Amino acid sequence: MTSDFLTTLLANAWSILLVALFFGGSIFVHELGHFLAARWRGAKVERFSIGFGPAIFSWHGRDGVEYRLAWFPLGGYVLLPQLADLGPIEGQSEVDVEKLPPVSYSTKMIVFVAGACFNVLFAFALASIIWVIGQPESSETASTSIGYVSQKIELPSGVKVTSPAMEAGLRVGDVIKAIDGRPVEKFFDIYVQIGLGSGMSPDGRRQAVFTLQREGKIFDVIVHPQLAGEESERRVGIAPGYQLSVFQVAPGSIAAKAGFHPDDLILSLDGQPVMSFQTWQDLLELSAKRPVVVRVQRAGTEVALTLPARAPAKSVTAFGLALTTGYTLIHPTPFAQIRDQVLMSYRTIWSLINPHSDIGLSKLSGPVGIVRIFHSAAEAGIRPVLMFTILLNISLAIFNLLPLPVLDGGQMMFATIGRLRGRALSVNFIMAANGVFILLLLTMVVYISVFDVRRMNRDRAESATPASAPATNPAPAKP
Repeated sequence: MTSDFLTTLLANAWSILLVALFFGGSIFVHELGHFLAARWRGAKVERFSIGFGPAIFSWHGRDGVEYRLAWFPLGGYVLLPQLADLGPIEGQSEVDVEKLPPVSYSTKMIVFVAGACFNVLFAFALASIIWVIGQPESSETASTSIGYVSQKIELPSGVKVTSPAMEAGLRVGDVIKAIDGRPVEKFFDIYVQIGLGSGMSPDGRRQAVFTLQREGKIFDVIVHPQLAGEESERRVGIAPGYQLSVFQVAPGSIAAKAGFHPDDLILSLDGQPVMSFQTWQDLLELSAKRPVVVRVQRAGTEVALTLPARAPAKSVTAFGLALTTGYTLIHPTPFAQIRDQVLMSYRTIWSLINPHSDIGLSKLSGPVGIVRIFHSAAEAGIRPVLMFTILLNISLAIFNLLPLPVLDGGQMMFATIGRLRGRALSVNFIMAANGVFILLLLTMVVYISVFDVRRMNRDRAESATPASAPATNPAPAKP
C-alpha cells in the first residue's frame, strides 16, 4: 500500500512539474519575446509579470525592471507604458509617460508581434525534438479506411436513430480520400473535418461530402451528420479500419485451446472481414452459441482456427484473448508539424465565427482545460506533453494576433489606425475599448471554465467506473 501511494505521489508530482514547466514556459516565452524586443528597440520596460493580479513575490533587477510572479496564472504581461495602457489588468504605471520619448510605429509593431514570434520559435524547437525522437502512431489513427459502420447513433436527448453513415450507404473497407473537398491523411483528419464542418443541405440538414474509393472507383457520397456524444459534436457513426493482432493468450483458456498465438493477425471471423475492434466484438456476440471459424495470418501463412460454442462473454477477454493494434514511430518535420497546427487553429477559429458550424465557445478549453490536458498528457509521457505544447504555442500566437483590443493584434490595429490617420487614437477611446474587451475576455474565460470543470468531473466519473477490457484493446473512434 505504501509503495503504491508513493508511486502515485511521485507520478502526480512529475505531472505537476511538467505542467508548470511547459504551460508556464509557454507564457514565459511569449512575454520574453515582448521583453527582449522592447529592450532591443529602447522602449521603457517597467514590469515583467507571469500571471495577473497581486504579486506572490517580486524583485527589482539592476536594470530597473520589476520581475513578478502573480496569483492568477491566466497569462502574463510586460508593462510598457510608452506602447499600451492596459491598467485594468496590468496595474497602473508609476512612470510619467510624458517625460519618456515617443516610440516609432515600427517599434510598436516589432514589440507587439515579438511575443507570437517567440511562441512559434518555441514550438519549432519542440517540433524539432519530436522530429528526432519520433511520434508514436497506431495503425488505427493512421488509417483512412472505414472499419466499422454503426447501425445506430445516440443523440444528446438519448434517442437512438439510424446512423448517418448507414443511411448514406458507407461500407466497411471504403477508403475516405477527402471530406468537403479537403484531402485526409489519417483518421484524426476525418474526425476534425466532420466535427468542424459547416456544410448544410438545401433542406436545412447538416451535410458533409465524402469522397470515397471503393473497388477501385472514386466517387462522392453525401452524408448528413448528427449531433451526438457528450459534447454534441457532428458525428456520422464510423470507426477506422485497421489490423488487429493478438497481444496475449491466457494459458489454458478457450483461445489457447483453439490455437491462437501471440502476434497472429486477425483476418476474418465467421466469414466476415475484421477491420476494427468493434466489428470483432459484435461478431463474437452474434456467434457466441455456436462454433465459429477465425482466420488469422501467422508468419505469412493464413491459418483457420475454430472457436467452440461458448456462453455470451461479459467482457471481450472472457475467452482469454487480448488484441492490440500495431504502432510505429513517425518523424514529421518541424515545418509539417507547425503547418498542421496552424491549419487546425485556423479551422477552429473559422468554425467559431461560421453561423452554420456547431462549434461554440463551450467546445474550447480555457486555463482549467489546458491544465487538465497537460496533466493527462504528462501521465502518458513526455511526447504527448511536447505535442500538446506545440499546439498550445501555435494557438497562443494566432490568438494573440487577432485584431481585438487587449490582445497584441488589437494594439497593432490601434497603432496602424493612428498611423493611417496621421495622429494617434484618443487615449480615452483606447482605454474604453480595452476595458470593454477585458470584461468580455474574463467573462469568456469563466464561461469556458464552467464547461472545462464539467468535462473534468465527467472524466473522473468515467475513470472511476471499472473497465471491462484491458488497455490493450483499442476503443472505436468517435466519428
